[in-house]
Amino acid sequence: MATNKEMETNNKQKVSMKVIYPELSYKIVGILFEAHKELGHYAREKQYGDFIEKRFKEISLPYKRELSISNTGNILDFLIDDKIIIELKSVREISKEYYRQLQNYLQQTNMGLGILVNFRTPRLKPIRILKIDNLNS
Repeated sequence: MATNKEMETNNKQKVSMKVIYPELSYKIVGILFEAHKELGHYAREKQYGDFIEKRFKEISLPYKRELSISNTGNILDFLIDDKIIIELKSVREISKEYYRQLQNYLQQTNMGLGILVNFRTPRLKPIRILKIDNLNS
């Protein structure tokens, strides 16, 4: 019979096989929740971005902010560790257009994962979006 520690290790291995960048995602989402808790749900997008950037610096997490994607005119809110795109919103509700926007960014940058977050909601719900090419692999 497996011990609790062995079962926990097996569960972590299963999660890491299915989830792209689990530890990095966990850190990022934690910071997003901190921003929401600290600033509430009526701050401006730039205020959330400033708070998030400050926390990334504090924990020495490599990031790029307001990164232009070649000559497309598109600008990423954050690119974390050259792996995950974060798209910040402070809107009444997330529309399909925001999903398309992030999917477009994933296609243009060839990144596998994006996180779409809307701070305007009373309960924060970051949304992980996979690059479509990665869905079946």
